[in-house]
Amino acid sequence: MPSIRSLAKDLRISVITTKRAYDELEKGGLLYTVAGKGCYVAPQDTALVKEQHLREIESHIRKILTLAEPLGLSQAELFDLFRVVAEEESNL
Repeated sequence: MPSIRSLAKDLRISVITTKRAYDELEKGGLLYTVAGKGCYVAPQDTALVKEQHLREIESHIRKILTLAEPLGLSQAELFDLFRVVAEEESNL
């Protein structure tokens, strides 16, 4: 990552603002600092990232079910629709 001062200069913003942003990223586990060396992007926990994506997929599935209910679509019809869309996407 660029130094705090360098980034502040490039973005024409306050060093204090840049420092706060770096601190927030570090608090969130996205960056880590090595004294005298700089800031680096933290490696991501792949299991955690996968879990976050699965929760997002579940949320979308719940929305699909909510949208399908007034139409009276069955699970089989939804699965067929999923297959059609997946096949279309794989052909792109």
